[in-house]
Amino acid sequence: MSRLFGSVRARATLAATLVVAVALVAAGTAVLLSLRSNLLGEAGTQAERSAREVATELAVGTPYADLSLDVDDRPVQVVDDDGVLVAASEDLERISGTGTGAVKPRPAASPSAGDDDADDDSGESLDPGEIGDRITVSDGSATVDGDTEDYRFAAVPVETDDRGRLTVYAGAPLSAEHGAVNTALTVMLIGFPLLLAVVAWVTWLVTRRALRPVEGIRREMAAITASEDLARRVPVPGTHDEVARLASTTNETLAALESSVERQRRFVADASHELRSPIASLRTQLEVAAAHPELLDLDGAVEDTVRLQRLAADLLLLARLDAGERPADGRVDLTALAREAAEGRSGVRVRGEAAVEVAGSRGQLARVLANLLDNAQRHARRAVEVSVRRDGTAAVVAVADDGEGVPAADRERIFERFVRLDAARSRDDGGAGLGLAIARDVAVRHGGTLTVHDAPAGGARFELRLPSA
Repeated sequence: MSRLFGSVRARATLAATLVVAVALVAAGTAVLLSLRSNLLGEAGTQAERSAREVATELAVGTPYADLSLDVDDRPVQVVDDDGVLVAASEDLERISGTGTGAVKPRPAASPSAGDDDADDDSGESLDPGEIGDRITVSDGSATVDGDTEDYRFAAVPVETDDRGRLTVYAGAPLSAEHGAVNTALTVMLIGFPLLLAVVAWVTWLVTRRALRPVEGIRREMAAITASEDLARRVPVPGTHDEVARLASTTNETLAALESSVERQRRFVADASHELRSPIASLRTQLEVAAAHPELLDLDGAVEDTVRLQRLAADLLLLARLDAGERPADGRVDLTALAREAAEGRSGVRVRGEAAVEVAGSRGQLARVLANLLDNAQRHARRAVEVSVRRDGTAAVVAVADDGEGVPAADRERIFERFVRLDAARSRDDGGAGLGLAIARDVAVRHGGTLTVHDAPAGGARFELRLPSA
């Protein structure tokens, strides 16, 4: 059963069929009840009409023998105030559901003087020759001339001049009601399954057509997974519906995944290249020292070791940022942090407002300021200036130098990993090209931005903007 309804198409077909089935059953039940109620009401009206016709004849003094009791072979009884049958249809053989089960009339006793103003069971007072308005309706059965049927009986009271209070019972057959209800029920029992079959078939076809693009997307995704070719894309249907938006979003995800994988590949390749140089240099110095201890360049070995240590720390931090590590939720005073970062650095001047606070990781933000100062000092001629201020709801830290600046065409490229604008790549010419990349990644993780502009002194001005705490 779980495999049978394991597809969206099967479940959608089943759900649509069940909903329609419930609606049809509810509507069919309401139709049958309404039809039965209307037919019963019509039968009661016919019975009342027949009873009033006989009551009218009694009101004008028509003898029992001359009453119209055999119209349309409907059972009619006339009962006096004592419950005695005084007149009945000629062919009536059996009756139930009326005031008496008798079918053969017998002479009634002479009414007493007080019977003229007698009240019926309902308390309705009638004058001689008057027909009552309160009608009693009941269901029963009768056998007329050998035919037994169900009837709806109407009881109509009438006050006569010489015979006292009489009650006329007249019946209308319910065969039409039973026949109509049975016919409608039969039509529903035959038609409803056919209609449900049509609904299920149409739903199955429509769902299959609607989900056909989804199957195409699934097959293409399976092929991409098997081939590991992230350059491929899933087909986008031209329907402009939810499936088309799903395909577009899937392609956007594949594009982002391809870009991320390519970025990781470049990162690994560049990291391998950057690690190779200090490791090779350090190994060479150690091998030379092992063969000729007097030639050991201890200062160079220490520098290579420190460079290797910093590069490993940078790579570890980038890996943590790429993994989505959230910054610590603390309050950091950027002015105090800038003064700490500038302490011990020559030619660096800090000016700023007091207590410019942001929320984030103190260690990561200190790393950003240190990287910006390292970059500024590397390119400055004489001085570096750090300013901290508020700008509306943002905290702004600007690091400016008086160097040659950054060409407009390279102002985004310098934030890429392992990118250096100078051609030299030796350890004497700077770092591995990760400082600015780390600074921007940390800024983005803190909900801020890091951009570069022209400095007033002619150099570069790096501006870090973070949301104020």
